[in-house]
Amino acid sequence: MQEKFYITTTLPYVNAEPHVGFAMEIIEADVLARFKRSQGKEVFFNTGTDEHGLKLFRKAQELGMDVQDYVNGQAENFKQLKNVLNLSWDNFIRTTDAHHLAAAQEFWKRCEKAGDIYTKIYKVKYCVGCELEKTDSELVDGKCPLHPGVELEIIEEENHFFRFSKYQQTLLDLYAENPEFVLPKNRLKEIKNFVAGGLEDFSISRLKEKMPWGIEVPGSPDHVMYVWFDALVNYISAIGWPTELEKFDSFWPVVQLAGKDNLRQQSAMWQAMLMSANIKPSKQILINGFITVGGQKMSKSVGNVIAPAEMVEKFGIDGTRYLLLSGGGNFGEDMDITWERLTEKYNADLANGLGNLVSRVVKLAENVESLDLDEVNQDVAEILGKEFAFFAETELLDQALPAIWSKIRNANIFIEDNKPWELAKTDEENFKHIVRSLIAQLYVIAAMLVPFMPETSAKIKTALETKKVDPLFQRIK
Repeated sequence: MQEKFYITTTLPYVNAEPHVGFAMEIIEADVLARFKRSQGKEVFFNTGTDEHGLKLFRKAQELGMDVQDYVNGQAENFKQLKNVLNLSWDNFIRTTDAHHLAAAQEFWKRCEKAGDIYTKIYKVKYCVGCELEKTDSELVDGKCPLHPGVELEIIEEENHFFRFSKYQQTLLDLYAENPEFVLPKNRLKEIKNFVAGGLEDFSISRLKEKMPWGIEVPGSPDHVMYVWFDALVNYISAIGWPTELEKFDSFWPVVQLAGKDNLRQQSAMWQAMLMSANIKPSKQILINGFITVGGQKMSKSVGNVIAPAEMVEKFGIDGTRYLLLSGGGNFGEDMDITWERLTEKYNADLANGLGNLVSRVVKLAENVESLDLDEVNQDVAEILGKEFAFFAETELLDQALPAIWSKIRNANIFIEDNKPWELAKTDEENFKHIVRSLIAQLYVIAAMLVPFMPETSAKIKTALETKKVDPLFQRIK
């Protein structure tokens, strides 16, 4: 039976346009999905939009719009990323979908049946920007450090609560038994320390009269579900739970990508909720760092927000994919970008590096008969099996791009050192041998680039077969 693989991004809020931080996350998920498909696995790649909560309700009010009409329009902005970034997702879920609403209510009932939902009156400081409660220890100068421009609100009302505290030891056992459950490992250490420090039950509902935009709580029509509780359920509703259990069981558990501001929700809160509903935990949580621009957080007020479409307009689709995948060095670390640094890297790695190599090899190949492509492809498959084996073990492939660019640099250096165009005049056989070797190397590079830069990979293979190529990446001034 064909092995299955399920991967998902987080669901971004639709209160703002897509930005490069989420673009990086969804491109990473796309790379893993494409790579797993190349291994012959049946892949389910999920993404979508989170469309409930106070932020969206207020934004629609501010614009004088019906909330559903507002989120409909915003969801389209995220759907367009499929073409903008050449993504291969299999499913785009919206938390306003009828199936998801029903699944979230059934999930609530399962947690309630387990004795993990109760009501109490509480008073809390709340950041609307995060849609999360904040303790004094989390604040900096009385403000949320992630949204310092958003005033904290005091919420005092009767809410339903989830017994998070009940799952402290079970979560610690999960982390201990799965040392790569959260990657990178410093994030696993961070969440272990958080859980070991003691867990407090968290609110999972809001009074409908104050915040009507949400999924109604089963048996409690005066309340709607807290946005995080509702949205997290998408990971299982997207794959058929609870109505298509055969499909669900065949794909679950999932590999999830998330930003570091989602660490607690994805790797602790959600896992405890799954345990309560008697569903296996996720397979793995991969945590990204933040993207800053010139050392500053992206902000509309500062005017430094970079949209994926802006990058594509300047660098092309595969140029953008490469820059966002390679710009941060190690997976999980913060990445600081500027237009100047992005352009410099584009010119160095793509125009001067890969693009120059392809032009050189295709030009040299004009006077050399074609290789036996079947034989080359067999060699490529064997090489890829060895090259990617290590990278695939962590589900990250974050070391694969540096390995590919090492091959590109070495091939360019080899050409400079051996000057095959001069050898063609004095030793034709050796010249042909060298060129065939370069063609084979370029085939390997093209095959390795498939998950990362699919259009470029196809162009390289076509150029080698036709011995014609237009510049892959024009230098940008």
